[in-house]
Amino acid sequence: MGKATGFMEYERQAVKERTPDKRVKDWTDYTIPLSTEEAERQGARCMDCGVPTCQTGMEMTGGTSGCPVYHLIPEWNDLVYRGQWKEALRREHLMNNFPEFTGTACPAPCEGACVLGINEQPVAIRSVERSIIERGFAEGWVVPEPPKTRTGKKVAVIGSGPAGLAAAAQLNKAGHSVVVFERSDRPGGLLTYGIPEMKLPYEMVERRIRILEQEGIEFRTNTEVGKDYPASALQADFAAVIMCTGAAVHRDVEVEGRQLGGVHYAMDFLHSSTKSLLDSNLEDGKFISAKGKDVIVIGGGDTGTDCLATAVRHDCRSLVQFDVYEQKDGVRDEVSNPWPQYPRIHRVEYGHKEAASVFGSDPRAYAVMTKKFVGDEAGNVKEVHTVGVKVRIDEHGNRIREEILGTERVWKADLVLLAIGFSGPEQELPQQLEIEVEANTRVKAEHGRFTTNREGFFAAGDMRRGQSLIVWAINEGRGAARECDRFLMGETVLP
Repeated sequence: MGKATGFMEYERQAVKERTPDKRVKDWTDYTIPLSTEEAERQGARCMDCGVPTCQTGMEMTGGTSGCPVYHLIPEWNDLVYRGQWKEALRREHLMNNFPEFTGTACPAPCEGACVLGINEQPVAIRSVERSIIERGFAEGWVVPEPPKTRTGKKVAVIGSGPAGLAAAAQLNKAGHSVVVFERSDRPGGLLTYGIPEMKLPYEMVERRIRILEQEGIEFRTNTEVGKDYPASALQADFAAVIMCTGAAVHRDVEVEGRQLGGVHYAMDFLHSSTKSLLDSNLEDGKFISAKGKDVIVIGGGDTGTDCLATAVRHDCRSLVQFDVYEQKDGVRDEVSNPWPQYPRIHRVEYGHKEAASVFGSDPRAYAVMTKKFVGDEAGNVKEVHTVGVKVRIDEHGNRIREEILGTERVWKADLVLLAIGFSGPEQELPQQLEIEVEANTRVKAEHGRFTTNREGFFAAGDMRRGQSLIVWAINEGRGAARECDRFLMGETVLP
């Protein structure tokens, strides 16, 4: 695949970025796509691997290695190198309904498992993936493809995040009539309101939604099943139901002062900012604003980074991000984190660069644990008290945090954003439908079958597997659609 000597001739080149000092002044995409020639050179770096581990997704040591949708990566890399872009697009769409989403917002576990990555920089898989789909849209190759015949079966999909959209797209291809319920005012779930505009522009989501609508899928927004639409009506109105409502219950910090004003969940901050931006370019004021505030983000993951980038664009006064873990090394540990595991290394993401460009240094504080919030006379947060910690693994494999004496510190803050993830799905809908859940509150449904205890009701995505990646959500949505189609028709041709 690719050019036999390409990996020796060409350096890795991922998508470029606009300079941080300029991009923080707007909300447009912060990246610059590869040119045609650059993408073809990157495709040339893909080797003729005996076992292309990039395209086989699996869980390894708590992380993902390879691509969970089994993307035909070597094939479309080779096609791009040879200038066969339209065929590359066809191969890309065979296993992934939405390569524009994964090519933009996926952390690319495929690159972590790239064979070239054993001793060189891995192939820039995600950048080539995005180049293919964007050229497909630009050339008019991505067009609605409604099914030629309909089965007469009607299916409900609850939730329009990546799992719900993938399930709906696949079921529609099989000829079923699909209705997607979404409680927000716009489809897309966390693609729309959980990832900021400069990282995943809504136009990208809306563009795909329009195609799905033209293919025959109906979207009912502002409709929460169980409130706006009775859950009891599902079985009468639909032949089958796939639940993809996500894992929307936030993890919290149980410390003194948690109830103070100015302490918010990160997703509430991001959602309100994006909605106001899309509705009014932030002119309606209906969002949690960081303008002129001392902001602390608690949580070192991607959501925390998105909060940094958003707070900078709000024109905050200061910005710090707490990470409970120590700073990682810049290269993977070959003993504890060998290839093809996802590299657990120190990364400087777009939000860190932007914060550094405004405030002069990386905003992260490592090995820090929050002890309490202190408020002013009006009941609003004014300080965050912390202590340094070290994390050790006990004899049972559990992470134990130990406080370090003498490392207590007080931080000024009037806006605190909790970006420490989600504990599981909301329980109202499963309870109304009498759907069984696990002890961790996730819906009980086996991966690969996706069936719940109630006949004709399936579950997929984060509500079944817990908080995870976009690419796993697409995997699950496609799998649930396959099993739903089998249930409805007795057999299935869906992959």
